[in-house]
Amino acid sequence: MADQTPLLGLPHILPSQAQKHVTHNEALILLDAVVQLAVLNRNQNTPPATPAPGDRYIIGSAPTAAWAGHAHAVALYTENGWIFATPQPGWSARDLSDAALVVFDGSHWAPPAQSFDNLAGVGINASADTTNRLTLFAQASLFSHDGAGHQMKINKALPSDTASLLFQTSWSGRAEMGTTGSDDFAIKVSADGSGWTTALSLAAATGLASGAAIQQSPSDTTPGRLMRADYGYGPGNLLGPVSQNGGLPDGAVLERGTTADGDYLRLADGTQFCFATRALGTITASGTGTWDDPFRSAEGSWSFPAPFIAPPVVTARAVAPPGNSLARRRAFATVGDVSNSAASGVQVIRQGADPTADAFSIDLLAVGHWV
Repeated sequence: MADQTPLLGLPHILPSQAQKHVTHNEALILLDAVVQLAVLNRNQNTPPATPAPGDRYIIGSAPTAAWAGHAHAVALYTENGWIFATPQPGWSARDLSDAALVVFDGSHWAPPAQSFDNLAGVGINASADTTNRLTLFAQASLFSHDGAGHQMKINKALPSDTASLLFQTSWSGRAEMGTTGSDDFAIKVSADGSGWTTALSLAAATGLASGAAIQQSPSDTTPGRLMRADYGYGPGNLLGPVSQNGGLPDGAVLERGTTADGDYLRLADGTQFCFATRALGTITASGTGTWDDPFRSAEGSWSFPAPFIAPPVVTARAVAPPGNSLARRRAFATVGDVSNSAASGVQVIRQGADPTADAFSIDLLAVGHWV
């Protein structure tokens, strides 16, 4: 039979042993040293100068004086001096100097390895609860990279669930951004935490925008709203084909074109201008220069470079050749019948007695509507 127990080294009371109480008391002292082990300090190499009975220490790796040769042992001071307990792997102790829990691994005392997996909750300077299982009370939070970058991921189970960031004032919601109730990304705002407005929503399927912050119709000019590309105008659609849908412009602002019959300018509101300059031959084609029989050009016609929806208003101006005398510049232009597509009876008439042949031209302008 061994003289002591295998783990704590407690002495056995042997058969026919004298003074059995001495052995028994020694065992009790060792039990007193290691049961509910709490030490005044750990990793101390020099015994204290004035220890009190019951003081316990974990000796360091290089003990001196009365502790020499008892590295990492548990030292208990008694009325008869120091006794030592050799620790076994797995012993644990509380260091009262800093409230640390340490465990002996077979060669050193150290805090136990900690696992933070599957915790019920974590509160940092605050208390976690069943809803807010991670709770932080601080002035700021830092998420930095461990490599090239850093991602924060918020995952939800179903499209109808919510994955969002909620911004509050006095615990009342004021703004929220994320996928709330669908996979569309939305930014919502509230003035009181009760009524919410979707300011901006980006469709998951197309990426197109909608919401209260976006222009609602081509005629919507609400201050602060963002202009939609299909409702507003810019460099990309300022000049191009004009069109309307239901009386509202849905094309460019201006359309400009040139044909053999002249130039035209269409406006998005339906207005159209056609203009051209035409040579009409010599002014003496007919007439004698009197009021009753003025000098005049031959009659011509003008096909509009773009058709109108109804006969437009046509004006004309006679343009004399350069250098003509005042008498030979006294001329005016006339226009006869006007249809949706052309003007007839275009002619220049000159008053005066000078029969000199002049090659007048005529400036023509038609104003109406293309739709």
